[in-house]
Amino acid sequence: MNLKKLREAESLFLHRYPGGFQNEELLEVVSKKHNVGKLTEFTREALAKKRFATRAAVLDDIVRIVSRSSMISMFEKPKFRDYVNGMNREDREFLADGYRKLLHGNQQKGFEQVADVLREGKLAKWSLMTICLYQWAPEQEVFVKPTTTKNVIRQFEIEDLIYKPQPTWQFYSAYRDLIKEMKALLDPSLSPSNAAFTGFLMMTTSVGQPG
Repeated sequence: MNLKKLREAESLFLHRYPGGFQNEELLEVVSKKHNVGKLTEFTREALAKKRFATRAAVLDDIVRIVSRSSMISMFEKPKFRDYVNGMNREDREFLADGYRKLLHGNQQKGFEQVADVLREGKLAKWSLMTICLYQWAPEQEVFVKPTTTKNVIRQFEIEDLIYKPQPTWQFYSAYRDLIKEMKALLDPSLSPSNAAFTGFLMMTTSVGQPG
């Protein structure tokens, strides 16, 4: 990792937005575009461990989470909804069990189980694979946005991490560790959540705009 570039990014961002994500201008922009806080409250209630006793209801709520997320593409939302709603009972049970493991059990097995099901519908995309995980624990888990992720790896010269469009647990786990390591090196005001922190990284790479 190029620590010099990371420190430069921190300095530029805090010069532009004193106080980091507590800056009033930035707060206004982010609050207009994203609904992460409210959706996390809903996710923690809807996907609590006890709720998985009723698999059908859990999947309905997962569809709601995807549909309500400001971080999911408008093109992906209806495709995900229609695919999940059109699955047979056995596949729905298997998918719900994958999410149960992902959030409350063996994360790797859960991740791979969900990916297997979504892959059948050509929906095993990073955004759909990580949205529920992130909304459940926004300070520990990461939302993988392909463009941002590739830019972070390139800009900060992460040599041992290779992005691939097909989601894998190995990459997710390594990327999550990277974000944790980078957060620990910088001002806490840049990381009220992992999405905020990756947003900071995005804004200091090639995109350059808040959101």
